[in-house]
Amino acid sequence: MKYIFRKGSSPKLPTLLLLHGTGGTEYDLLPIAQMIAPDSNVISIQGEVQENGMARFFKRLAEGVFDEEDLLFRTEELNEFIDQAANQNEFDRQNVVAVGYSNGANIAGSLLFHCKNSLKGAILFHPMVPRRGIILPELAQIPIFIGAGTNDPISSQEETRELQLLLEGAGSSVEIHWEHAGHQVTHQEINAAAQWFKKHFYS
Repeated sequence: MKYIFRKGSSPKLPTLLLLHGTGGTEYDLLPIAQMIAPDSNVISIQGEVQENGMARFFKRLAEGVFDEEDLLFRTEELNEFIDQAANQNEFDRQNVVAVGYSNGANIAGSLLFHCKNSLKGAILFHPMVPRRGIILPELAQIPIFIGAGTNDPISSQEETRELQLLLEGAGSSVEIHWEHAGHQVTHQEINAAAQWFKKHFYS
């Protein structure tokens, strides 16, 4: 996988795993990571699936309809890649927090749903429910931040609340920050995510 790794100044802080949205690149979320946790290691990954020339992390059948077979394959592939990258770049594999937007937030959610202990926490900007009808692994002690828009045409309020209930049902503590906006990430969301990160990981 194509990725960027930047070593931070504080080895005790989680490494941020950056996962861009559809059509993005491994550079997209670097400014957001700097705002959330400037002292953390950062590993930012480029999605390998192409959809009409746009990079994604897994295939979809239509807008909002995931290719579940590919989602499972890509989720396992990503989890194994993080294992390898942790060895190569000498960061703590057990101390990784995902920061994902849209499609990137969805595969981060899929890591939480399918790969136990893959993440120490997650910041999900405008996610959807990655999969329904499965039993989630134990997520106690794994805090999750969700940035959401009340007018988001892709990740609806109902979808966001459903995801919250599923994650909380598995033991996670979930904080949702609502903005009166659509599918874009706002500065207010990023600032709220930074405060959330500080509260949970700067202790």
